[in-house]
Amino acid sequence: MNPITGGQMRIAMLSVHSCPVGRLGTKDTGGMSVYVLELARELGKSGHLVDIYTRVHDSEDRQIYELGRNVRLMHLKAGKGGEIHKLAVYAHLPEFTRELENFRQRTQFRYDLVYSHYWLSGLVGRQLCQWWDVPHLIMFHTLGVVKNTIGIGEIEPELRIETERELVKDCQRIIAATEKEKSDLIGHYGASPEAVHVIPCGVNLELFRPVDRKEVRRQLGFDGDGKNILYVGRIEPLKGLDKLLKAMTYLKNKPGIRLLVIGGDENNQCEINRLKQLSRELQIQGLVFFLGLIKQSELPFYYGAADVCVVPSYYESFGLVAMEALACGTPVVTTKVGYAENIIRQGRDGYVVMDNTPSTLSEKIARLLSRSNGDAKSVNARRATVTRFSWSKIAVRLARECETLRASHLR
Repeated sequence: MNPITGGQMRIAMLSVHSCPVGRLGTKDTGGMSVYVLELARELGKSGHLVDIYTRVHDSEDRQIYELGRNVRLMHLKAGKGGEIHKLAVYAHLPEFTRELENFRQRTQFRYDLVYSHYWLSGLVGRQLCQWWDVPHLIMFHTLGVVKNTIGIGEIEPELRIETERELVKDCQRIIAATEKEKSDLIGHYGASPEAVHVIPCGVNLELFRPVDRKEVRRQLGFDGDGKNILYVGRIEPLKGLDKLLKAMTYLKNKPGIRLLVIGGDENNQCEINRLKQLSRELQIQGLVFFLGLIKQSELPFYYGAADVCVVPSYYESFGLVAMEALACGTPVVTTKVGYAENIIRQGRDGYVVMDNTPSTLSEKIARLLSRSNGDAKSVNARRATVTRFSWSKIAVRLARECETLRASHLR
């Protein structure tokens, strides 16, 4: 008997365009990949069988990887191998769907439901659920119409928006990470309020935990009495990193101040070059360190070495970075995005600001830098605000939703 739901479930998880074990911080690998991987592993530990399906991104990808107890990652062909723009994946979805069904038929495996991630996966999931006669659960992670309303970065095509609208009406259950996302689904896409259930994302409390700040600074080469401001995330206009660079101009006269930027690779090189040029124009290039991609296993050291972590985004569906920083005991300055308001106690764990205006960001950063934030009591208090978001607890809630959905479908 399963401790979570009372019965084992067999779940097909779809993450077509983004591999959950890809390099975090690259163009299409971020919070969604963390969500898929961490949730699948927790469901597997609880006795459920989870197969994650993604497209082949590298010629060296094996078809099947064991990711933990009861969890497999399947690579299927969808167009030519290698990285392609996620919109280009759309043309190869029929091939991906056929490959998945052929694989399932060869193995004679049956699933109880499909959990799709992002609109591209949703199209595959809809077809599979029709073939298999099982319910379809979907999480969009971001919404095209909301991104277009903000008007920063790439304009999302009408194809995406219309597809999201169709999927909202066709699927049996939608998981939203926040009440704001639920409201957007209802307001922009006409989702039924009863179909949208809010379950927040989680944080790996075993990985993200406090470290010895002085020691990790020494190891990373950022020792001394300097002040470290940290940015972690993809390098794209929607993340508002240019606003943080401009905020640094208000802080540049503070002794030993530095901005550590984690994220980005060759696919983001144009944006990285633009930001480096902006740093030179602002005459802060000596204070900004573009560190590139850092393995997730090493991120806790950078969070621990930071005096403050900043999330200057225009839009986040949830905002895992803020939660990871708090789990490490590091205070956060973030715009009013995602789930931030629900976890950050103003003035104690950091600040939630209305927008990413440089003067506003710099004022709140300066307030935190002026205080001693590294004492054990403060660190433990900040960590305590996110302990209820362990992935094991989030998996309990998601499993209950899946079991309810499966039971209603079988009636």
